[in-house]
Amino acid sequence: MEVLKTGTTTVGITAGDYVIMGTDSRATMENFISNKNAQKLYQIDNYAAMTIAGLVGDAQVLVRYMKAEMELYRVQRKVSMPIDAAATLLSNMLNQTKFYPYMVQLLVGGYDTKPHIFSIDAAGGSVEDIYASTGSGSPFVYGVLEAEYQKNMSLDDGINLVIKAISAAKQRDSASGNMLQLGVVDPKKGFYYLSEDEILSRLKKLKLQL
Repeated sequence: MEVLKTGTTTVGITAGDYVIMGTDSRATMENFISNKNAQKLYQIDNYAAMTIAGLVGDAQVLVRYMKAEMELYRVQRKVSMPIDAAATLLSNMLNQTKFYPYMVQLLVGGYDTKPHIFSIDAAGGSVEDIYASTGSGSPFVYGVLEAEYQKNMSLDDGINLVIKAISAAKQRDSASGNMLQLGVVDPKKGFYYLSEDEILSRLKKLKLQL
């Protein structure tokens, strides 16, 4: 199957015990910018989140499936689903439809006994790594991550690195742009989104343009 050409930028990294995930907010239809405030980062459980790239309808259906499955698991077992199990579940769902695939590239990140980032493709391939990126802006993201990522970096440095990586992609990839969306999985607090004001403040301190 031809490699999916998805117009977006998503990234997830581990930083110490934290997981930091981010995306741009531009949705495109070939050369047309169809939405400047598209949500691409979703909380799917108390300690888990998911980024989407690809066909919006396909991705949103999978987000709803994952939210429902993870909530059901937590209600039945009184504990959250392990992140590797969540990634395996999503991988199996995609593999079962690989001949009529969901046209998506996904990241699943979270914390159970340690932080995790999984990259999952449309055929159900699942790969865990310390950082990952999807979408048309991902080559620019990887350039920044390869140069500056450190495994035990602080939460503050990790957030700034994700912002720098997405900003680099926005400068060179026409399908990525507009506002950034960032979230953190904290082993004590769970998942939370960074406010737009905080993102803008960090962009200013890093001397980066929106």
